[in-house]
Amino acid sequence: MASIARSSLLRQVASARPGFQQGVIANATRATAFHTTARRDLLPPLPQRVEGTVNDAAPIPEPSPSHGSYHWTFDRLVAGSLVPLTVAPFAAGSLNPTLDAILCATILIHSHTGFQNIIIDYIPQYRTPRARKFFMWGLNAATAVVGLALYEFETTDVGITETIKRIWKA
Repeated sequence: MASIARSSLLRQVASARPGFQQGVIANATRATAFHTTARRDLLPPLPQRVEGTVNDAAPIPEPSPSHGSYHWTFDRLVAGSLVPLTVAPFAAGSLNPTLDAILCATILIHSHTGFQNIIIDYIPQYRTPRARKFFMWGLNAATAVVGLALYEFETTDVGITETIKRIWKA
């Protein structure tokens, strides 16, 4: 019974508003034309080149102690050392300027190596050498500025640990 009423209801609606249907079709055509415009790339693809032939072996980089597994191990050690360095001043209840300085230096090294890994991974040297050099120099400059700011904060103000304690109790 419901299917009989539904088909007649659809016929009534379809026959009652032909102007409405024409307007919907015209608007749909206009929207379709808008969405099928030519595609324009905002950023053109990077320069690409092929070196050698298909049968050439892939180049093997020279082993270096500052890259590869040694670099990864150093990053993990620095990241792991941040846990006790962060908890120790609050658990012991004492403010030691040496421990505070070690914490600041470890945070700075951890941040620098983390951002350096991001630059190395996402800005390839062989495709964009100038951009890679620009970002690496920018990272070195930012690290130096942040290191100087942390030094000034540690020597002329209360330090990182005391600041965190004050913020926590506020």
